[in-house]
Amino acid sequence: MTKLKLILFLFLIVGSPIFSQTNDSTYIDALKAPKKYRLAPLKIEGANFTDPSVIALLSGLTEGQEITIPGDKIADAIKALWKQSIFEDIQILQDKIIGKDIFLIIKVVERPRLSKFSFKGGVKKSDADDIRNKIRLLKERVVTDYMLGTIKNTVHDFYLDKGYYHNVVTITQIPDPTTKAPHTIITINVEKNKKVRIQDVNIIGNTLLSDGKLRRKLKDSKPFRWYNPFNSGKYLEENLEKDLPNIVAKYNAKGYRDARIIKDTTYFVSPNRVAIDVTIDEGHKYYFGNFKWFGNSKYRSGQLDTILNIQPGDVYDQSKLEQKLYMNPNGFDVSSLYQDDGYLFFQINPQESNIHNDTIDFDILMYEGKQATINKVTIKGNDKTNDHVVYREIRTKPGQLFRRSDIIRTQRELSQLGYFDPEKLNVVPTPNPADGTVDIEYTVEEKPSDQIELSGGYGGRTNYASSGGGSAGGIGIIGTLGVTFNNFSARNIFNKSAWRPLPSGDGQRLSIRAQTNGIYYQSYNASFTEPWLGGKKPNSLTVSAFHSLFSNGQSRYITDPTLGKIYNPNRNSMSIIGTSIGFGKRLQWPDNYFNLYTNLNYNYYDLNKYGAFPIFNTGYANDINLGINISRNSIDAPIYPKHGSNFVFHAQYTPPYSKFENKDYPNLTPQERYKFIEYQKYKITAEWFTQLTNKKGTEGKEARNLVLRTKVGYGFLGYYNKNVGFSPFERFYMGGSGISGFQNFVAREIIALRGYPDNSISSSGGDPICARYTMELRYPISLNPQATIFILGFAEAGNTWTNFKTFNPFQVKRSAGVGLRVFLPMFGLLGIDYGWGFDNVPGQPGIGNGKGQFHFTIGGALGEL
Repeated sequence: MTKLKLILFLFLIVGSPIFSQTNDSTYIDALKAPKKYRLAPLKIEGANFTDPSVIALLSGLTEGQEITIPGDKIADAIKALWKQSIFEDIQILQDKIIGKDIFLIIKVVERPRLSKFSFKGGVKKSDADDIRNKIRLLKERVVTDYMLGTIKNTVHDFYLDKGYYHNVVTITQIPDPTTKAPHTIITINVEKNKKVRIQDVNIIGNTLLSDGKLRRKLKDSKPFRWYNPFNSGKYLEENLEKDLPNIVAKYNAKGYRDARIIKDTTYFVSPNRVAIDVTIDEGHKYYFGNFKWFGNSKYRSGQLDTILNIQPGDVYDQSKLEQKLYMNPNGFDVSSLYQDDGYLFFQINPQESNIHNDTIDFDILMYEGKQATINKVTIKGNDKTNDHVVYREIRTKPGQLFRRSDIIRTQRELSQLGYFDPEKLNVVPTPNPADGTVDIEYTVEEKPSDQIELSGGYGGRTNYASSGGGSAGGIGIIGTLGVTFNNFSARNIFNKSAWRPLPSGDGQRLSIRAQTNGIYYQSYNASFTEPWLGGKKPNSLTVSAFHSLFSNGQSRYITDPTLGKIYNPNRNSMSIIGTSIGFGKRLQWPDNYFNLYTNLNYNYYDLNKYGAFPIFNTGYANDINLGINISRNSIDAPIYPKHGSNFVFHAQYTPPYSKFENKDYPNLTPQERYKFIEYQKYKITAEWFTQLTNKKGTEGKEARNLVLRTKVGYGFLGYYNKNVGFSPFERFYMGGSGISGFQNFVAREIIALRGYPDNSISSSGGDPICARYTMELRYPISLNPQATIFILGFAEAGNTWTNFKTFNPFQVKRSAGVGLRVFLPMFGLLGIDYGWGFDNVPGQPGIGNGKGQFHFTIGGALGEL
């Protein structure tokens, strides 16, 4: 125990200049006759860390102050210093008295300072790091009993949350011999012992619902089962308190509004196992009766009954009633009906009006209020993105009627930009009932949006760079290095102050990419997109250019002894140069989720004995085509969508040259036939995201829910003239991860089918028809925008066909597997999959038939279909 020595009567003992204490009566007289003194300068002793002037200031004693001896001033000074918790011992002593001036000494013994601390016992490095973040100990911090107790409790609770119910934490201190002033070294000793897990949960009193159904409602208090890796079975009292109301809610949803838990008991059945008994009173089953509406003038009661959609005789369910009145996540409820028409001050209150037998009638009391007009709209938190980029995506405009649906849509649009953390988006409406207006503030938090793109994969090796085709060696691994600036500002290129490190904030997109595997393949691409051309309407402009080169690795030129530098006759290659310009427009019909994008493309092909296209492997060709893309995209987030759908219809047309020229196409050489390529191409895709669970995130944590992704896609390549036939280019190649499709290689389109090697499903020259079906079950590990991670299980099927006569959308190759996706802002979406192909591929006995294969991807798209 720290001793506190308060010497108030030192002036009365032997040697005191004030009192000589010759006898007891003199001592008593001194107590009866206090004297006043003027305080002389204080003397501070024992302060190694604390500034003496600070100690004097904290004591409250000041030079020239009048004090009474004995009196309360000295006691108050010691109490004031003791409150600082930085001293082990405090004494105030008399030094001397000269006339009416008294000289005092404040003598302190300081508490030791922290030199360093460490952990001992079974503390993992990751646990130690987490504990350090919680206790936040700093060197030179004063070591107090309170601090030691806080450390002990924090560490104990940390391991208690991990299920170590019997953990023991002790703290030892030793002086630091390397310092002159008092310092201490703290060791935090942790004895975790074994985890305490739940062995059984016994449900007592239930006759209507099975034990299993009720146990499943205890989400964080399930019995431990060794074969279930997703349930630790750890026992935490707070988890049980949180889970038990779920059982009552389950009964309420079945009509048992009076259901309650009579008691719950937890007891140890072994040193490391507990059992939980939950006793239930199920009560009686109730049904909805009649509903009467009061206070409604905007909508008739019959209209409100239609929205409510609860009929007399339906099983009573309080959560269903609340959802229909004001909590429907799809927005189809009575409150949404009013708030989407400006009635921000709308209020609704359901009251039970009559309970007869097992039927409950309701009176729905409503206050419609006045329609609210939006007054001011502000944004906060956009430190990088310019205000006009955010405001142009906001659907709530000053002067408009308030609509809840506009706020929800604005949140989606801001999330889709990719500049802000979707988990941190917030909207704060501030109603002004006095004038019937509302101010709306949008709060955003910037996240990194620019990317250093690394795109590559390995899924088999194929060599088409020879006139004979074949598959001996070849492309294999493809690497991409590029930079993408998703929030670029072209108007500030010549503004030196805007380069931090690049001009940004205007929402433009600039991408520069180089793709290669060395001597066999090289490609270079640059593109620029202005999403709001002219700044007034969401009409986009995109321009791009690229150059790609494929070869068998032979050098372009060789040196002949007699002819000198000549073209290498052994070289097989294809060169492509392409440019594109496109315009995009947001549509208002059929609804405002639709987009139209058209682009004009030109590609020039130069082939030299290139075996990827058997019917045309030497010569040059021109491809001028017009692309039309109509899409409807309502997904809620770009990286990990939980809701919404994406439908795309894409058409691509070249001029029908053969209709204008009277040529004998069957007898033309390939060079003459394909000098100007003609074709028509169509792709149709439909994609849905469905959230299967509805967990709510606790404070400070994101909600992790299971999501089902389903997608179907078809691709068709057609011709204008039967005598010309299918174009040798733009055909579909299926198999693998889809990444070896070389993103800038427009001559062919690679479609993924995991579980099979790259391009193994299609014929060597590609096929004009393809179909692909995909289903993925996704679960997030982390939704942090700095590192979004989710796992998935997939099942997919697909195939390609050589003509329409053999096309059968159900004759497909099937596969299934598991995968992992990691999104890093600087690198994009990284992925690894392992898939098993279930079906054999004719002519390729070594693949399919249940054999597995890894696929690595960087980038989200596994082929457009």
